[in-house]
Amino acid sequence: MPIYEYECKACNHHMEAIQKMSDAPLTECPSCGKNELSKLISAAGFRLKGGGWYETDFKGGSKKNVAESESKAPAPACGGSCACD
Repeated sequence: MPIYEYECKACNHHMEAIQKMSDAPLTECPSCGKNELSKLISAAGFRLKGGGWYETDFKGGSKKNVAESESKAPAPACGGSCACD
């Protein structure tokens, strides 16, 4: 889950919160209790460097690229003019 930074506009209290991306933003300041908390925009705390971040980095031996195998799929017998897919 991502870590979000918040700042209270009333008392300038700074805090971090671990939340799901689907969670509603926090609004109540834990320091002063006012509904003046706002989410800050900040840079990510990590960078993805090195190998292992691409689909092809994990393939080996007889495994093929997923995109490659999908493009070589056989055409339907009807030529694609029906809803048999």
